[in-house]
Amino acid sequence: MERTALVTGASGGLGAEFARIFAREGYSLLLVARSERLLRERSSELSRTYGIEARWIALDLAEQGAPQRLLESVREEHVEVEALVNNAGFGDVSPLAHADAEKISRMVELNVGCLTELCRGIVPDMLERGSGAVLNVASVAAFMPGPYMASYFATKAYVLSFSEALSAELSGTGVTCTALCPGPTRTGFWKAAGDEGSPLLSALPCKTPAQVAEEGYRGLVRGKAIVVPGWTNRIAAFGTRLLPRAAVRGLAARAIRP
Repeated sequence: MERTALVTGASGGLGAEFARIFAREGYSLLLVARSERLLRERSSELSRTYGIEARWIALDLAEQGAPQRLLESVREEHVEVEALVNNAGFGDVSPLAHADAEKISRMVELNVGCLTELCRGIVPDMLERGSGAVLNVASVAAFMPGPYMASYFATKAYVLSFSEALSAELSGTGVTCTALCPGPTRTGFWKAAGDEGSPLLSALPCKTPAQVAEEGYRGLVRGKAIVVPGWTNRIAAFGTRLLPRAAVRGLAARAIRP
């Protein structure tokens, strides 16, 4: 059976780049995102360019029951997922007291609930075969609290902790789990989060989605538990362990404040 990469949030940004990389490496694709038009265009382009089969499912994974419907489609179509890329997610820039309650609920459901459910649904089949790889997109935000983006930073802390624990559980099985923790990246994230003028975009150097995805893929191939692209981001991520928590909170608040 052909090996397939399942990529969520595949219509643009990091997800589109991951789709391109896996197609380049000879994987068949199952691409998932909300936009049917963009998925159709992406799938056709990658099929023509790399000579691989690219299927797609238009689905809003933040909706209740959506991850289960995706898993049912995978089983019904007998798709052997060799690589799972949990990339779908979004953020929100707003003090918690003024944040949109529904948006926060959808964000937690997508960033945390969907990712967990897809791992739970697909990893057992990987273990049965003795091969496979999971890449969960976290963030440098996972290493610190994020005033004015409290819920988003907390979801990424969950993704990092969950992925590290799963990596340890899978040790020696032939299956791996990698947490990708990029810093600011030139995608539509900040526009969707409601703050294109965030100080973070000027405080830290931005990588392109292609650069981040390539580093993530290399980490996945090597079975690394954590990948933080770029030296500046590594310093920002691991440097938080050396500072008092109060100092970290204050620095983060000044960097994120709308």
